[in-house]
Amino acid sequence: MTILIADSGSTKTDWRVLTQGQNAYQLITNGLNPYYQDTDAISETLTTQLLPHLSAIDIQAVYFYGAGCANPESNAVVERALRRVFPNLTTAEVDSDMLGAARGACGHEPGIVCILGTGANACCYNGQQITRGIQSLGFWLGDEGSGGYLGKTLVRDYFQNRLPETLSADFSARYPQLDRATLLDYAYKKSFPNRYFAGFTPFLSEHINDPYANRLVIDAFTLFLTTYVVRFPESAQWPVSFVGSVAYHFSAQLQQAVESVGCTMGKVLQSPGDGLVSYHR
Repeated sequence: MTILIADSGSTKTDWRVLTQGQNAYQLITNGLNPYYQDTDAISETLTTQLLPHLSAIDIQAVYFYGAGCANPESNAVVERALRRVFPNLTTAEVDSDMLGAARGACGHEPGIVCILGTGANACCYNGQQITRGIQSLGFWLGDEGSGGYLGKTLVRDYFQNRLPETLSADFSARYPQLDRATLLDYAYKKSFPNRYFAGFTPFLSEHINDPYANRLVIDAFTLFLTTYVVRFPESAQWPVSFVGSVAYHFSAQLQQAVESVGCTMGKVLQSPGDGLVSYHR
């Protein structure tokens, strides 16, 4: 029996191909998010980016954990695409990326689990299911601490002349074509503004020893923790684990923020994929 396990954010989808008695292997496609894409668009990505690597394999089950998969209507958009591309499926389960992060980080143990990637979210997990969460309001109304939020804050400070002089000069040299009109076009007219703004986070990573960059990241993480995590009564007892590229690459700043709000640090994973393979195996 061969199954696919997917962890999908707005930027990329991490696929694990698991066949009984064999080691799982990884494939990467673009992100699949039913909030931004319909069944046809998702099917197109699956057909062009994933299917060519699986043409000789009979996929019988897919466990898909994705951003935007937060209600039956959105989940059905993804499930229809999966069944269209893999017509022999006996199982097609679509759940939130939050549940995928929880199962990947905690397995069958309870804990608080957070996603800090292009977007951001947090939940309490009892070892099987999510028991408590705070509704994420997405890029424009929430996502504090995410890559999108960090990039948005950096770019805003640059255009409002709040960056230190040296850092501002480095930013101008790194993005010489960026002007106000381009910025607003990506922010309000083009698809996936969260992806666009998250694309500025490598600049923060490269300049993390600058006091401004370091403080921006710590403050963003602290805001995330105080907005979501410390409001859970369980935060006084359960460790707090993190999944996502932003958490992984800024783990030192994240550690400082977690300690500053009085929580206990758990795992920090770039991706829940390996943990999900163990969970489903």
